[in-house]
Amino acid sequence: MFSIMTISLIIMLLSVFVMLLASMISKKTMIDREKTSPFECGFDPKSSARIPFSIRFFLITIIFLIFDVEIALIIPIIMIFKMSNLIMWTFTIIMFIMILLWGLYHEWNQGMLNWNN
Repeated sequence: MFSIMTISLIIMLLSVFVMLLASMISKKTMIDREKTSPFECGFDPKSSARIPFSIRFFLITIIFLIFDVEIALIIPIIMIFKMSNLIMWTFTIIMFIMILLWGLYHEWNQGMLNWNN
C-alpha cells in the first residue's frame, strides 16, 4: 500500500514538473503584430480574414461523438450477456438506455436536432 502511494506521488510530482517546464519553455515573450495579422498578398484584407466559427457544426460534432461513445459502451454489454446474471444485466441495460433516451429527448427539446436552421 505504501509503495503504491509513493509511486503515485512520484508520478504526480514528475507530471507537474514536466507541465511547468513545458509552460515556461513555450511562452512567447515577443508578440509581433505582422505575424498575427492575416496575410493577403501584402495588402490589407478587404474583409475579415477570420470567419467566425459556426457553433452549430461544433455541437453537431459533439452529439456525434457522444452517440459514438454510447455505441462503444453498448457493444461490450451485449457480449457479457451469457456471463452475467440475467436480472442484473436487464436492469443495467434498461437504465443505460433510459439515460440515453433522456439525453436524446433533452437534445430534441433544446432544438439541437433541428437541421433546417
